[in-house]
Amino acid sequence: MSEVVIDLPVLDPDSKPFWESCRRHEMALQRCAACGQFRFPPRVTCPHCLSEEYTWTPVRGRGTVYTFVTFHHVYHKAWADKAPYNVSMIELEEGPRLWSNVVGIAPEEVTVGMPVEIFYEDVTDEVALPKFRPAGR
Repeated sequence: MSEVVIDLPVLDPDSKPFWESCRRHEMALQRCAACGQFRFPPRVTCPHCLSEEYTWTPVRGRGTVYTFVTFHHVYHKAWADKAPYNVSMIELEEGPRLWSNVVGIAPEEVTVGMPVEIFYEDVTDEVALPKFRPAGR
């Protein structure tokens, strides 16, 4: 019987630099060359000023929990040994929000507004997933 694994990100031309930065454990996001705003998910056009010029810029990896949900029921067998687990929207200090997990604490300890910091879970030689833990732990 084959091992059950979680779905891994699909690297397309827009997202590949993001996932490569995570693999190096140094998250970088697109930053508009015209207005300076960071954006996520990666895309061709800035949603703030419509410029198509940008750079990939490292971010600090700190933020707060914007919202979250805790799953107690398992919807995919790859997550059977992880329940209960949370899916959290993290608002980075630089502004963009992204979905991830807050780990290292009990699910009931996750709160909106909780300061968090990034770390990376190396799931394969090619993919590292950004995860978050309470800041200062």
